[in-house]
Amino acid sequence: MEAWIQGIMEQFGYIGVAFLIMIENVFPPIPSEVILTFGGFMTTSTSLTILGMIIASTIGAVIGAVVLYGIGLLLDVERLEKIVDRWGHILRLTREDIHKADNWFDKYGMWTVFFCRFIPLIRSLISIPAGMSNMNFGIFLALTTTGTLIWNTILIYLGAAVGSQWEVIVHYMDIYSHIAYVIIAIAVLAFIIWFFKRKKTEKTN
Repeated sequence: MEAWIQGIMEQFGYIGVAFLIMIENVFPPIPSEVILTFGGFMTTSTSLTILGMIIASTIGAVIGAVVLYGIGLLLDVERLEKIVDRWGHILRLTREDIHKADNWFDKYGMWTVFFCRFIPLIRSLISIPAGMSNMNFGIFLALTTTGTLIWNTILIYLGAAVGSQWEVIVHYMDIYSHIAYVIIAIAVLAFIIWFFKRKKTEKTN
């Protein structure tokens, strides 16, 4: 995977970086840490610049986020209600649950979209619920661009700072990602436990 990523970046430069980051946003398993830190290193050994790398990677990330936002629009609340009407008894979901989740995102969605740009995996997928809740596109675009710009700038500068030792940054980012995944897994498990306990309480009352 890393050799393929590096090959595209070396052959196509800024366009390759934008393309890879766009794909990374749509398919999160592709590691942006490798793309960005290696991109930073490339600015020390080629004619590519840090500013150019930041701009290219941010454009790619925003395009990818908009694609996922569009997918979220297709999976709006009305469509989810139809799914719940048909399969809710199996999923143990009701229309009220859908509306509560939608209301929560309406209330906290702005900050969620921004801060999730710094969390592996979630930084890409958060665009889908943003679209599902019909979050104002201008606000979504501004928060996504700002959060992504910060994330890209940090990793590209780090890659440039360590030069040929850029893989060291990838190593530490892997540790950060694993910690984030554990925290996310615990949070999801806690939510599932809370959700089913609440359902059980509602039935007994």
